[in-house]
Amino acid sequence: MPDTSPEPFDEPIYTTRLSPHRSMSPRAFYLFIGGFCVAQGIFAIPFFIMGAWPIAGFMGLDALALYIAFLVNFRDARAYETLNVTPIELVFAKVGAGGRRREWRFNPSWVRLEQKVHEEFGVMSVALVFRGEAIEVGSFLGPDQKAELVKELARALAIARMGPRFS
Repeated sequence: MPDTSPEPFDEPIYTTRLSPHRSMSPRAFYLFIGGFCVAQGIFAIPFFIMGAWPIAGFMGLDALALYIAFLVNFRDARAYETLNVTPIELVFAKVGAGGRRREWRFNPSWVRLEQKVHEEFGVMSVALVFRGEAIEVGSFLGPDQKAELVKELARALAIARMGPRFS
């Protein structure tokens, strides 16, 4: 019977998927936009009765603009990034909201992790630097999340630089 255990070179050290945070679920969005439209309608009725119907129309445009802004926000939330570290390779992929995928492959021994830290706000940016090219990772994350990412990724790169472990 052939050995089906993963090769030491392919064994993952660190794998993560980074996604933008959205605080409102689609259900909460529909409840919010429904309540907003009802409130706009209640406030628009007196203007309509007084003959100032353009004001009521503009209030409807406000509701439509808010709805469109949330739809764009939810569409953008489909974007994500993945990081996979093995003893011989670091694979970083960015997938856009439309599904377009860009992928970079690095040798973990030669890639450098760079962070910009603001004294007051914390980690402002994280980048993978290889041959003078810097690729930002997790630009949509908050400072605390970026700090945690740096810690985990630095540990994974240190383990990868030690090379594969054979049993």
